[in-house]
Amino acid sequence: MTVLDIQISVEEGDWPSEDELQSFSARILEAAADFLLREEKQPFPPDVSEVSLVFTDDASMRAINAEWRNQDKPTNVLSFPAFPVTPGKMPGPMLGDIIVAYETLNREAAEMAKPFEAHLTHLLVHGFLHLFGYDHLQDDEAERMEGLETRILARLGLSDPYGDRSPD
Repeated sequence: MTVLDIQISVEEGDWPSEDELQSFSARILEAAADFLLREEKQPFPPDVSEVSLVFTDDASMRAINAEWRNQDKPTNVLSFPAFPVTPGKMPGPMLGDIIVAYETLNREAAEMAKPFEAHLTHLLVHGFLHLFGYDHLQDDEAERMEGLETRILARLGLSDPYGDRSPD
């Protein structure tokens, strides 16, 4: 099992405490890493893999999204791999950054009638997969990534966020 060094930064938003987010995020990301390692045979660096989590608000997310993706609007989650990586290939010891916006996450959870924690879990898994090179720009890529998300979330006791596929 790989060891994840999860660095947490709460910048803006009505987030739980850093300790709560650390514990919550560690459980989610360690489950995702274990799934990738065991089920997908994803190689990991031999010692420690570092991931940075930034919990912020819509205003900050909007600025980041505008700067890096030329989209002047907030989004729920953004991921920035530390190094270019292809799914199934060895990432560097620094996996990258995952940034989550509180208001967008909270609004989406309410619209879907899902608990905040369930939607946050999905977004963390989604962002984590991006750090390994998974994407959803093309239909075949989206199908693969969404299938992995669904299977990881099922192991965490959550239903399919896309509502139309079986966990296995």
